Amino acid sequence: MKFSVSQSSLLKALSVVSKGMGSTTLPLLSGIYIKAEAGTLEFQTNSLTISIRHRIPARVEEGGETVVSGKVLTNIVKTLDDAPVIFDGGERVVTISCEKSSFRLNTLNPADWSPFPEIVTEQSIELPSSLLAEMVEKVYRVTSKETTRQILQGVLLTVEDNTIRLVATDSYRLAVCDSSAEAPAGEEFRAIVPGTVFHDVLSISSLTENITLGITDNQVVFSFGETTFISKKIEGNFPNYKQLLPSSCTTSVRVDVEDFSAALKRVSVIAQTNSSVRFDIDAEGKTMKLSASSPDQGESSELMPVDVDGESMAIALNYHYVFDCVNAAADRKELLLELQSNMQPGVFKSNGKINYLYLLMPVRM
Repeated sequence: MKFSVSQSSLLKALSVVSKGMGSTTLPLLSGIYIKAEAGTLEFQTNSLTISIRHRIPARVEEGGETVVSGKVLTNIVKTLDDAPVIFDGGERVVTISCEKSSFRLNTLNPADWSPFPEIVTEQSIELPSSLLAEMVEKVYRVTSKETTRQILQGVLLTVEDNTIRLVATDSYRLAVCDSSAEAPAGEEFRAIVPGTVFHDVLSISSLTENITLGITDNQVVFSFGETTFISKKIEGNFPNYKQLLPSSCTTSVRVDVEDFSAALKRVSVIAQTNSSVRFDIDAEGKTMKLSASSPDQGESSELMPVDVDGESMAIALNYHYVFDCVNAAADRKELLLELQSNMQPGVFKSNGKINYLYLLMPVRM
């Protein structure tokens, strides 16, 4: 095997497939499979739950295949100048040279590498990548971190009546966003995708204008350009989130996102050991008071002007969770907070190209 490829192109390819490398002591699962043939380099990684394949053009003098340590190869390529990188060898050793630098790496037997899965999807749909990436960014942090509740680690994706909807929950909060997108008439799509996988795929540098999502019995497949990303699909029934959404409210508060975020940051400085921030809404005075207290640190409060419809009310919320909501709505000017009582969830809403809803369970005052 002998080929040459630019350092920038090689580094970009390694960044794509590195998301599929296993964090394990097994050398093969932490390796990168490289195949050179007819002007093309193919890279593969496999962590047993994720498989990635990515292709780039290269000057191939002699075809072949090899498996090298992904971490070592990436660290080497990062240090090289943006110049042609030459690979030579592959059976047991590969030599990598770039200008005045030279490296000799031990390799693994490519015959031991598991072939890339040949997937036949039962259903697939093509969606705009930038829109989907923006939507995923708004919901994926809400997925559960508890491995015992796998279904809550996923993001529910549905496409129906030309509407894309993403839903995530960790049982303490719920994030829903939807947007219009053209889809073939009558086509419906539904899948539960691991939240971190969804985010990783849509942050890959090789992402193209559109991305195709496909599903099989137990896998979800992302395809775009010369990249194929396969992950295990989360099995099970996603919680019936629609029954949690209140049909009305007794108090609605419209806040400026930037001012609200700044006030929350200041008040929460005191709430290091107590994540609760109290919201006191004065309907007559058109104000909202944010306050926090800590037995060790003291107290903090800030009064901000707001537009209020309905009754005066007080509620306490976890400020970490509120920050996630505010960050997801950072591109908006206003947020609407709807409340029913201090014992029922608060609902933040923001409408636009992407409609965003964030439901949050209250904490004890």
